[in-house]
Amino acid sequence: MGALVSVFAALAARRARTLATSGAIAAAVVGTICLAAGWSRGALLLAMFVSASALSRLGERQKAERAGPVVEKGDERDATQVLANGGLYAAAALGSMLAPSPIWYAIGAGALAASAADTWATEVGTLAGGDPISIVSGSRVAPGTSGGITLVGTAAGVGGALFIAAAAALANWPVSFAAVALAGVAGALADSLLGATVQARRWCELCAKSTERLVHSCGTVTSHAGGLAGFDNDAVNAVCSGVGALVALLLS
Repeated sequence: MGALVSVFAALAARRARTLATSGAIAAAVVGTICLAAGWSRGALLLAMFVSASALSRLGERQKAERAGPVVEKGDERDATQVLANGGLYAAAALGSMLAPSPIWYAIGAGALAASAADTWATEVGTLAGGDPISIVSGSRVAPGTSGGITLVGTAAGVGGALFIAAAAALANWPVSFAAVALAGVAGALADSLLGATVQARRWCELCAKSTERLVHSCGTVTSHAGGLAGFDNDAVNAVCSGVGALVALLLS
């Protein structure tokens, strides 16, 4: 039954263009694992996905105009993005089946809260407008730049962490509301710090602008300009999820 629900949801998301084909396949696998571990795990995952998709759709054209030249990928999430944001949550669900323990609830909730906080901060912050500032240097950066933060985006990130914490509390998970909320905020903070420091940065010679895209919006192939080569936004998101899981576990 979990597989049927997951496949149906993945196909609906593909039809709505919130998932690419590879992303839909990955989402179906992740959803099946989570639902096999319990309906509440599937409910939390669905709450995260629906909220992220809704925020992604909100002001889609406006956000694309603002951040399109910078961000590497579009709104249709591929398999790598799905696994970066939900892979650890699915791993915790699998762990709960193989070796039942309350720690898996903390790990799963913390990981999901971090992913939600980061997603909410990015989507709302980009939509709200205004030039973000680097979390490290304090200098203004282009919208969509990893490591760039705004007041509105930061508040939205806290809201995302509280959203998952509330969902876990409503599901009667054996992990405190505060632990999950703080884990989400910590994960999003780690995401911004890594995005501003070690995430790979690229440069478009024609436009003389920084970007994360291999091919800039002008069609020019970009060159590596800093950070760790290959350590892209998906890798940062995976670490963000891991930090959230670790913080929730420690606080629990």
